[in-house]
Amino acid sequence: MTEAARPLAGVALFAAAVGLALSNFIVLLDLTIANVSVPHIAGGLAVSASQGTWVITSYAVVEAITVPLTGWLAARYGTVRWLVICLWGFGAASFLCGVAPSLDWLIGARILQGFFGGPLIPLTQALLVRIFPRERLPTAMGVWAVTSIVAPILGPILGGWISDWLSWRWIFFINLPVIALCLVPLLTLMPPFETERRRDPIDRVGLALLVISVGALQILLDTGREHEWFASTRIVLLALVAGIGFAAFLIWEWYEPHPVVDLRLLRDRTLAVSSTVVALGFGAFFGSVVLVPLWLQQFVGYTAEDAGLVMSFQGMLALVAAPFAAAAMHRFDVRWTVGLGLCWIAATTVLRLRWTSEADFWTFALPQLLQGAGMPFFMMGLTALSVTTVRPDQVAAAAGIFNFLRTLAAAVGTAAATTLWYDGAKVMRGELAPLLNAVPEQVGVLERLGLPPLSALALVEQLVEREAHTLAFLEVIALTVGVFLVAAALMALIPRPPRGLAPMAGH
Repeated sequence: MTEAARPLAGVALFAAAVGLALSNFIVLLDLTIANVSVPHIAGGLAVSASQGTWVITSYAVVEAITVPLTGWLAARYGTVRWLVICLWGFGAASFLCGVAPSLDWLIGARILQGFFGGPLIPLTQALLVRIFPRERLPTAMGVWAVTSIVAPILGPILGGWISDWLSWRWIFFINLPVIALCLVPLLTLMPPFETERRRDPIDRVGLALLVISVGALQILLDTGREHEWFASTRIVLLALVAGIGFAAFLIWEWYEPHPVVDLRLLRDRTLAVSSTVVALGFGAFFGSVVLVPLWLQQFVGYTAEDAGLVMSFQGMLALVAAPFAAAAMHRFDVRWTVGLGLCWIAATTVLRLRWTSEADFWTFALPQLLQGAGMPFFMMGLTALSVTTVRPDQVAAAAGIFNFLRTLAAAVGTAAATTLWYDGAKVMRGELAPLLNAVPEQVGVLERLGLPPLSALALVEQLVEREAHTLAFLEVIALTVGVFLVAAALMALIPRPPRGLAPMAGH
């Protein structure tokens, strides 16, 4: 590192770290903030709810494609320059989303959001490594990881509140002051940390294979359930395109001299295992983030605001525990802190198995609250660990791979959790069918209480449906416990990390 590019300190370090952390936060917030706003958006633009879901899919597809391209883009245009371009582009796209007069306009603007937003996730991680002194790297990764934990949780809560009390357009307009706040310190403090630009040949084949395979997979995951998965010819074709395209992409990139995604970095066991662990752990975590509020709203009778309040408890102890997780990384082997964090998450997930459709608010809130304490130990340690054994000039590319698998795992976890839930509910309903044999007797009791026969019958069927979905929900939750434990066990495969958790060869 040159004299001008020494790590920052004091107020300058604080300002730059806040700017980078908020940049990561706003991108991840936009990944989930529109989820609960789809009905409002569909109504406002006079389209169906199914058409409105493309507002979510378009952003997720493009973001998933651009995240692994970050290393190549940073090498070509410069890490700091590309960060600033992406912030300006993300802000402009957010404004275009907010003023969209039609669905086509909004989807186009969301594609631009995803294109400029995706690279911000690994870029902010890579630059936090550069601006912090070597001995404070765990703190840097803690700042980044906390935003990665809190943003997806806060997104649906904030999106629902804004849509109900203001307008769905403000879920995009709120990005603008945050981006302005980020740009001020970054334009002032980050130029000395610019990286050397390389004009390597463009790997057009690899780029095309990445776009086709990831795009097909993301669309498959987002639309599979509504098309009954592989009962649909469309889904089968998407699966074939995704599978063959991804296999071709892996082979091509491994041997390409100037790949758009340097998969050869995965020969580093620390990066490879860390990426696998984050995919398993974050996939299971994100699946529950989607599933819990769905179940609360559809079968417990919670409003979107009440369900959001339950989910908000997950972020409270995460913020409190973050400084302790950072301190633990300085004192203990980070493989243990990550493994124990995952075991804690698994243990608190077990508490959800006590949930029933008749449980009170605090029975739902307590596991969420306790689980939050384990998330910083999991995410902060793993984020820091993933880039410790790569060269400083490879950090952006390594972070791109790590975050690509994390982003893809969120999509897979969501699709898997919802599919297993709905399919499991059908099976459970069949197992509960014998209870319907007692319907005449139950209906008679309800009639004597004053309910009309048809209303009494509908009530009994509703109770069976609710319990079937509750039992299926608990089965999925039990499955996530196993996934968390497998992820924890895999930490034993990572070599002992270097002291200080800094990338090899210093800055």
